[in-house]
Amino acid sequence: MKFLSYILSSIFALVFFSLLLIFHPLQWIGLKLFGQKGHQNVVDIMNWFLIKSLLILGIRVKVENKHDLPENTTLIFVANHQSTFDIPPIIWYFRKHYPKFVSKKELGKGIPSISFNLKHGGAALIDRKDSRQALTELAGFSKRINKNKWSAAIFPEGTRSRTGKPKSFSVNGLKMITKYNPEAYIVPLTINNSWKVFKYGKFPLGLGSPIKIKTHQPIKIDSLPFDELITNVETTIKESIE
Repeated sequence: MKFLSYILSSIFALVFFSLLLIFHPLQWIGLKLFGQKGHQNVVDIMNWFLIKSLLILGIRVKVENKHDLPENTTLIFVANHQSTFDIPPIIWYFRKHYPKFVSKKELGKGIPSISFNLKHGGAALIDRKDSRQALTELAGFSKRINKNKWSAAIFPEGTRSRTGKPKSFSVNGLKMITKYNPEAYIVPLTINNSWKVFKYGKFPLGLGSPIKIKTHQPIKIDSLPFDELITNVETTIKESIE
């Protein structure tokens, strides 16, 4: 199986990075000719292709959503974090809510398509070593999503879990976002099996384990005191991790 993984991982890497190179200029064209909406449409399509490229590894993405997510308002998608491949499904399956990510500053340069999207698509790029910059950036991000009726996507663990075992949530980012979006809803998401793509390390990649994302009941931010709200969200997410 591992021998097969080397072969399929090589093919996948070629396809994956080719997609990033192809969609980089397409994002630029979308932004320059059609503005924010044009850029977002290109990003959505790119992430559909990135999800489908996982089929090379025998990996399907399954999103379970049994809830009616509020529309025409800001949602804050809060999820556990297992790998890079947590992100494309959130962008694609929840695209009508325009999720914008809180990301580390380093990803804002040097990566075709991904860096362009983070810099021009409305994301927050925070410096983990500079708390003042991080708070200022999060405040601007929080106001931006409120103004545009976009949504936020945040991984409060900070870094991905390499074994699937969840880490403790850091609440500072969430506190800032909820402060400027008191009328919004938090949508807890539980991600399973994404870590298995990297169970051997960066190469070769793991084969065949479906990535599952489960959506939980949206919670209105002003319905609970902040500490109780975050405890509720963290417990809900972690209870569904396999």
